[in-house]
Amino acid sequence: MMDVGRHPNIELLAYSEVEDISGYVGNFKARIRKKARYVNENECTSCGDCVVECPVVVPDEFEMGLGSRKAVYIPFPQAVPSSYIVNANECLGQNPIACGKCIEACEKECIDFSMQDEIINIEVGSIVVATGMDVYDPTALDEYGYTRYDNVVTSMEFERLISTGGPLEGHLGRPSDLKKPKKIGFIQCVGSRTHDLERGNPYCSNVCCMNTIKATQYLKDNYPEIDSTVFYMDLRAFGKGFEELLMRSKGNGVHYIRGLPGDVFEDQTTGNLRLTIENTTANRLEDHEFDMLVLAVGATPATDTEVIRQMVSLSKSPSGFLKEAHPKLRPVDTPTKGVFISGAAESPKDVRESVTQASAAASRAGILLNKSKLAVEAITAVVDEDLCKKCGLCAPVCPFSAVLWEKKQVARVTSAACNGCGTCAAECKFGAIEMRHFSDQAIYAQIDAMLEDDPMHTVVTFACNWCSYAGADTAGVGRMAYPPNARIIRTMCSGRVSPEHVWHAFKKGAPVVLVSGCHYVDCHYIDANRSTTRRLDGLWDGLEKVGARPERLQLEWCSAAEGGRWQTIMEEAERKLQNVTVEEVEATRQALVEAKIPGPRNPRPKDENQPADYVCLRCDHEWLGIYNSNTERICPQCRSNSIRWLKGKKVPA
Repeated sequence: MMDVGRHPNIELLAYSEVEDISGYVGNFKARIRKKARYVNENECTSCGDCVVECPVVVPDEFEMGLGSRKAVYIPFPQAVPSSYIVNANECLGQNPIACGKCIEACEKECIDFSMQDEIINIEVGSIVVATGMDVYDPTALDEYGYTRYDNVVTSMEFERLISTGGPLEGHLGRPSDLKKPKKIGFIQCVGSRTHDLERGNPYCSNVCCMNTIKATQYLKDNYPEIDSTVFYMDLRAFGKGFEELLMRSKGNGVHYIRGLPGDVFEDQTTGNLRLTIENTTANRLEDHEFDMLVLAVGATPATDTEVIRQMVSLSKSPSGFLKEAHPKLRPVDTPTKGVFISGAAESPKDVRESVTQASAAASRAGILLNKSKLAVEAITAVVDEDLCKKCGLCAPVCPFSAVLWEKKQVARVTSAACNGCGTCAAECKFGAIEMRHFSDQAIYAQIDAMLEDDPMHTVVTFACNWCSYAGADTAGVGRMAYPPNARIIRTMCSGRVSPEHVWHAFKKGAPVVLVSGCHYVDCHYIDANRSTTRRLDGLWDGLEKVGARPERLQLEWCSAAEGGRWQTIMEEAERKLQNVTVEEVEATRQALVEAKIPGPRNPRPKDENQPADYVCLRCDHEWLGIYNSNTERICPQCRSNSIRWLKGKKVPA
């Protein structure tokens, strides 16, 4: 941090927090609250005279509550800038001044209780999210006695106890009586690798095993007389030099016992801790007694991760950590363009991994900022201003906040922020939003073509590009045989599938319609598949109202690697297909006609009895539409934009 503070091209805003982020790649706007320190950081010399006079004593967060600090303090020894902060919630000297001793003690007159929080607005081209991680609170695991026994500590608390800069200044002692312990036990995977979500997390926290091995080696190097025992499920020493350190620890006499203890009890006389363990390697029950017990607690997402995630529209994994765009090909990118993640914000990491990913994120941001122009995918949404009814339904469903809408204003799409999922186009009830390359015209044309011949043996399938469609490819590459009746319509996201697409398929005689997308917590477009679920809930209700069986409309989740699952989905769709009769299909078609279910909403193929609105200068294709000079029209046949507006003019036969 000292190097960062000295760097001429880095502006370090310490004791500050980001309140809001808006904009898009290359044009982000951030509002930052720089909190009042009540100490002039430029004048403070860190002499500490104010600390001596301050009468308020509170637990020190940096020391994990094992030490104390004053209301005026430096957060940690290497803090930048190296100046004191007055905690307004603990100080006695404000509104009205009831103390003021720190002011009298400061010869430089650095303390100023009239300071106010400062709001800073900045514009940036890219963002790197590095919120870090927190440690698991083992209070829920009461069988280990963490809240009941003083000599049961977490691995973080043990780090402070053995630190030369900690509360005991490097002289190891147990919390109850500060005596040097003779036997120390370490319990692994506390709060990790459990399916009881009320008592822990299902994932491995990555750093716990090596942290314990390092601690045991430190004890052997500095206190060889202390006996250390580690209780574990299994040890994961997969990094460079990690296995060698584990072997060194075992060679120095550290005991490793495979098995986790149940209840822990304290001897009221000595303060020692007793536990019973099932040694699964030796296949026996063992009783152990320790002077001190260390719980190797796991990692959890930082408390402010969710707030930042919502500000910049990021995905999160089931564990609560932020999710990368692709775990192999884009490990530091996010679905939001111009936003990168690093360190433990993405998953629990040690220092080496965090530094590596931070360097990668900085490189990715630097590459972006060095470009004079930014190339974006052409698959974006376009708003037809003449058709827009200013309802604003499209803006809330956009996972990237790319649709801008104000009350009684026409919606607008920021192309640089749009990732082309198509959720807004499916949400628009007036056909005012078109998608480039995945237009409604193209989707309707595919539905018509696949149901033109032998529709009773066709499963109309909408598959998202990133997972389901790729999963079908995986099944094909793996030579997994499945019924060939599925006809796939590729969309960028399952959220692109509008109710009109499904109704059109049923009106054309589709016996079964399948919509498939990414797994619910694994959407490439953050949470766009939530809209898919909501729309299909409405479609299932609609099918019941017209007397059709809802199971004829299927919703399945499949990832790109799940070729076997795609095979199962296709076999299930085939079974549904075999149970649908011609009479049932005809009854559904007739019911939809009588119910006046709306059909295609966007430009239609040309009616021979009406003049064309557009004609393609490249392939001479003609079709109807609504003119808008601000909207780029694309030929639905050859995808060319070489078109001519012919409204009101007869086209020669």
